[in-house]
Amino acid sequence: METLALINPFAPDTFPMVLRLMTVAVVVNVSCALVGSFLVLRRMSMMGDALSHAVLPGLVIAFLFSGSLGIGPMFIGAVVAGMATTYLTQTLHNYGRLTTDAAMGVVFTSLFALGVVFLKLFASHVHLDAACVYEGSLLKVLETIEIGGLQLPRQLLIAVPVLVVSVGVIGLLWKELKLTTFDASLATAMGISAPVVHYTLMTLVALTAVASFQVVGSILVIAMLIIPPATAQLCVERLSHMVWLSCLLGAAVAVCGSVTAVYFDVSPPGTMAVYAGLFYAMAMVFSPTNGVLSRAWFHYQTASRIVREDLLAMVYRVEELDNTRHLKRESAVEAVGGGLVARRALQSLLSGGEMTDGPEGIALTELGRGQAATMVRTHRLWETYLVEELNLPLDHVHEPAHRMEHFIDDEIREQLAERLPEGAEDPHGREIPEP
Repeated sequence: METLALINPFAPDTFPMVLRLMTVAVVVNVSCALVGSFLVLRRMSMMGDALSHAVLPGLVIAFLFSGSLGIGPMFIGAVVAGMATTYLTQTLHNYGRLTTDAAMGVVFTSLFALGVVFLKLFASHVHLDAACVYEGSLLKVLETIEIGGLQLPRQLLIAVPVLVVSVGVIGLLWKELKLTTFDASLATAMGISAPVVHYTLMTLVALTAVASFQVVGSILVIAMLIIPPATAQLCVERLSHMVWLSCLLGAAVAVCGSVTAVYFDVSPPGTMAVYAGLFYAMAMVFSPTNGVLSRAWFHYQTASRIVREDLLAMVYRVEELDNTRHLKRESAVEAVGGGLVARRALQSLLSGGEMTDGPEGIALTELGRGQAATMVRTHRLWETYLVEELNLPLDHVHEPAHRMEHFIDDEIREQLAERLPEGAEDPHGREIPEP
């Protein structure tokens, strides 16, 4: 395998070659991220893996017909085999009662085995570069072709047209792809042929995967198809944003991986895959919507809100029984479970003006009493609903009402109230506070 013995990627005499490497990698990664977004959403991420194995018989048959290992016959053979893989997978899924992953497993293992048999029978004398299969040929950007006075890498002759076709087809079928991805039944009801859209997408996947095999390798192309879209899915909620972010991440992976690979003289596709994994790990931790930190913060805020509401309702009930009685701070904190969350929740109520802390203990302010009355009203309305509408016994309604009171909004609360006569009491004979 050719290697680039470069140390400084930005030196004037080496930067043009590094730029060509980045250009090819960016085009390939953006192509993979574009179609990979729909694969991830359709839970068909391993289709790239299936294609990487299943193209082998296509390569052998193309060699038998052409007698050449040139890029043209090999590309055509791989594309035909890739498209056959997608159609056979979908056929087994539709008519063989197999799940999609099982169908992919059956097809790609069978075709890969068939390719091995063909290779042994008809082309055993052909030399296959295993390293190229696994790592691609990004280092061959030194091989250029002159177009319009520019020296461009030969890989762009295939990668760019495939990217243009993918962008064009996805742009034209954007609505159909979106509908069939999220709700194929609704799309069919609206007159959209979900199978046609699916096969069109799978054809794009086959084209993209085969075009990428030669550049990033048949194994590492799987990472380019899956990891950037999966990373984007962690960060955004809308499909259009996900596709754009996937492409940007693919480009960023290509640039960072190319520079690092040249600097350390290591495999560019391998380095890009490592960067893709790092980006995913960072998104998993720091994503504002689905990251570990954001989810932990959301859970903390939810727990803090529930404890605040429990404190308000508890003090309300104590004052309802005896308005001269007051709880001490420590007693109130322990009553709602204790710990840091309960202490901070009580401190928040005191600093927010919902409670006061005097020598006799904590007490509700007018602001806090209004909020507490709403919580207690919700609790007692729900208890009444459970008893009168669902005929639950009295000793079975407190815990469900205690959980639901924190998640019932104003509209549902008033719908519950409309079912009761004015001045009604809860099943335990206690007054239901008015709003």
